[in-house]
Formats: sequence, structure tokens, C-alpha cells
Amino acid sequence: MSFVISPQAQPSVAVAGSDQRFPVRRIFCVGRNYADHVREMGNDPKSEPPLFFSKPADAVVESGALIAYPSNTSNLHHEVELVIAIGAGGSNIDEASALSHVWGYGVGVDLTRRDRQAEAKKAGTPWDTAKGFDRSAPISALTPAASCGDAANARIWIKVNGETRQDANTHDMIWQIPEIIAALSRWWELKPGDLIFTGSPSGVSALNPGDAIECGVDGLAPLSFSISR
Repeated sequence: MSFVISPQAQPSVAVAGSDQRFPVRRIFCVGRNYADHVREMGNDPKSEPPLFFSKPADAVVESGALIAYPSNTSNLHHEVELVIAIGAGGSNIDEASALSHVWGYGVGVDLTRRDRQAEAKKAGTPWDTAKGFDRSAPISALTPAASCGDAANARIWIKVNGETRQDANTHDMIWQIPEIIAALSRWWELKPGDLIFTGSPSGVSALNPGDAIECGVDGLAPLSFSISR
């Protein structure tokens, strides 16, 4: 097969303890999935079905990266999240079998242009410019499901310049992992290589040039990155 232009490299994520990599097909995200964060953003927990949006696959950023402060925003926010890596696809997956579709887990940060998101919400327009910009999905090395602890009941946290900003437990998610996979698969056919960012607890706040970010989910490889000055 020949192409009229050279194809871009396959986006991928490191695998903890291995030189193999996980190819990324799509990035799905769950909005409003921790009750305290839902209230923090002025909404009512579990008053509606899960809210989904997406990021491009090449938005992934490796741990240890230096990220430029994005253009067209003056209010960049961090949202630390448990990430599900899908290893077996399907449509209309039932909750009872959902975990069999999981290859592994990681910790990620949904970087958000909060000012652009507020404008989109007010206008009733999509969130793409607020959520799906370049390098908006820093993610740790992935840990195979069989090698990590209980990802559904683990501490999740983020520090900025050594100060804890978000500190919660994944058990506090409104929609748990099997529910997320089942609901998402009713809208899209999930395939191997899909990543699912599962939502963020309260404490989201602004990042500034020069900030150093560390975050983690117990039992998983940690994530760190910084914002260039």
C-alpha cells in the first residue's frame, strides 16, 4: 500500500517493566464522575447518564515530559484520572463481563482549557478546543491488570510543586469501571488500543508555566511532567 503523504507514527504508551508499548487507537473520557467534583462544577451527581467526550490519540504525553503552556487559554487546569486500557473490543458489552475487556490501567491527567470550556458550556457548543488540544493527555506507563492492585479501590492524587491538590479514592467514582465500559460500548464499538480516562475528583485548579506535576494511583506506575516557562 502506498500513501500520497507519509503517515504519522502510531501513538503509543509505555508499559511498566517492559520494552513493549501499548498502541493507542482512541481516547475516550468520562466527565462528571466524582460526586465532589460534580458539585464543585455546579452540577448534580448521577442526575444523568455518564457524559463522554474524546481526545485525539496523539494527545498522549509520556511521563517525564516538558509540556508547553497551550495557546488560547489563560486558565489551564489539571484533572488527575484513572485510565483504563482496553485489550479486547466489543459493542453492547454487559457489566458482568466488562472487566475481561481490560488490558491494564494507568494514571493520566486531563489537561483542560477551563476558560474555553466555560465558553463552550454557555454557548452549548462542543468541548473539543477545551479538551482535545495537542499534548492534553499526559499518561503514565500502563500496568497490566493482572499485575496491579484493586484499581477500583485505590488512592488517586496529584501534587503541584509538592503541594497536594487532589486526593481521593477511585471507589468514589459515581460510575464504576464495569458501568463505564458497558455504557461507552453502547455508543461506540470499543477496540483494542482504546484508552478511557474515567473522570477526576474535586480539587481541580490552575497550572502555570514552571509548575512541576506529580500524580499517581496506588498500585500503578506514577506520572510526572512539567509546564515550560
